[in-house]
Amino acid sequence: MSSTMIVLPRPGTAQSSHPLQPIRAPSEAAFVATFGQLLPQASYLQTPHGRAAYYEIPASSPAPPGTTNTISRVLFVHGVQTCAIGLQPLASALSSRFPHAQCVLVDLWGHGLTDTPIIPHEPTLFHGLLEALMVQLGWDDAHLIGYSFGGSTTATFAVAHPERVASMVLVAPAGLLHASDYTDVQNSYLRGGEGLEEKARAWILEFLEGGQLVVPSDWKERVAKGEVVAEAVREWEMNEHEGHAASVIAVFRDGGVLDKDAEFAQAAESGISNLSILGELDDVCSVEKLENVGIDNISVVPQVGHGVVRERVPEVASLIENFWKGL
Repeated sequence: MSSTMIVLPRPGTAQSSHPLQPIRAPSEAAFVATFGQLLPQASYLQTPHGRAAYYEIPASSPAPPGTTNTISRVLFVHGVQTCAIGLQPLASALSSRFPHAQCVLVDLWGHGLTDTPIIPHEPTLFHGLLEALMVQLGWDDAHLIGYSFGGSTTATFAVAHPERVASMVLVAPAGLLHASDYTDVQNSYLRGGEGLEEKARAWILEFLEGGQLVVPSDWKERVAKGEVVAEAVREWEMNEHEGHAASVIAVFRDGGVLDKDAEFAQAAESGISNLSILGELDDVCSVEKLENVGIDNISVVPQVGHGVVRERVPEVASLIENFWKGL
């Protein structure tokens, strides 16, 4: 890993007429050697911005002839920092409950086995990735499940490409935090600039982690048992993916983590069936924030925080199952 700090371009800055090559992601072999083969073998999507990895859990049985309302295509969109493997437990649970469904997880830009493009990390960059992936898969539309930043991306993608979204589940969605809630110093970190980048990186990473990153001492034993230890995944990405930290900072500043109230309100008014799932103790999103933008189909899982998607897989899967069966 290079010791040079990488700072990605911001929206509105002049782009070079000769685009820089993306920062290549680590190899699948390196990832599997550390975390095992929990995910299916990676497939790759080549785009003008770089190469992206995705993982397909195929349908285990065909839908019976004449059935309607079959959940056949599901796309999982992870949050900032922890890559697609963080949603593997939920994807596995839903795949077993909906055997006719083709479930696909994707590593977003700068995460897991996906490159970091040297361009602004705006929502449209991530929309383009989801659109290109659906084209490669031959999907007209899909049921989207977005967690945290992936929830914000799903909501804004539904506004930009409503024809692509059969339904959406937002699990602990980011996007409704507000820059106005932060101090002047913290807002200077969001704006960035010369002399601020190292402090900005430290503050953003600490904010996202809820403190310093602490990897459990028994993580290797837990991984050997087939568990996803998100802290270990995040540390691995920081150490092994040269562009990961830069993508994380860019996502937090420009990708849709903050101030997306208007877009969420448009998603609520779009007519697309939706469900939001929150942990009772979540400090990123709340029932009130969602209701303020017109989203009212909300389920709350008690006594859990922002990590609800991994810490309460059976409950989250049951809520999604009931939602899908009611479509």
